Amino acid sequence: MAKSPIRPTDDEARGLARKLIDGARFGSLAVVHPDTHSPHVTRIGIAAALDGSPISLISDLALHTTALRENGRCSLLLGEPPGKGDPLAFARLTLDLTANFIARESPEFAALQKAYLSANPKAVLYANFADFNIVQFRPISGALNGGFGKAYDLTPKDLTGVNRTT
Repeated sequence: MAKSPIRPTDDEARGLARKLIDGARFGSLAVVHPDTHSPHVTRIGIAAALDGSPISLISDLALHTTALRENGRCSLLLGEPPGKGDPLAFARLTLDLTANFIARESPEFAALQKAYLSANPKAVLYANFADFNIVQFRPISGALNGGFGKAYDLTPKDLTGVNRTT
């Protein structure tokens, strides 16, 4: 039997995953297209909520919003390589998630919107438009590639809350 390329998850891996989530201002969101049931990928703005979960501000006009309302299971890729070097040598994190739309009337809406706007201040131009929603993504699992030969599987606990350093 072949040896697994997945390393045991340690604090260094958890810290790198946190850094990628906390530092993300955008990510590639994968959803299931509501009409064709094919994968559909788009770029969205990202921020981290106080509990460390990724959040976004998305419009009802976007196909990915329709897709998430129909099927909240999605995936998010975070981590962009710098302009030079081999892009596969740099860390990236793939998160399997469940999308939760936060009602404007809910107690947590204001805090989540504030966290999003703190990370993405230009979004203040449209954040209060009626068609924009705060979505909080709840991790199901994560796959961290910390560079060549540095692969880790992460749990929800590894990705949010107790391991948060900021």
